[in-house]
Amino acid sequence: MKTVRKTSPSQDGQAQLEALRQAVNHILEKKRRLGQYAVIWRDGKPFTTGEDVTTT
Repeated sequence: MKTVRKTSPSQDGQAQLEALRQAVNHILEKKRRLGQYAVIWRDGKPFTTGEDVTTT
């Protein structure tokens, strides 16, 4: 059995990815305006960003 791997998402997949990107950007901007922290991935590791980040 031979499987075919696509290198880019379909048109529907691209629309779904764009909707997810917009939703995430909206939430991150909301958290920034409220002064809340957010945990994101940066260089393959979790990274905490925001005004109320506590360091221990």
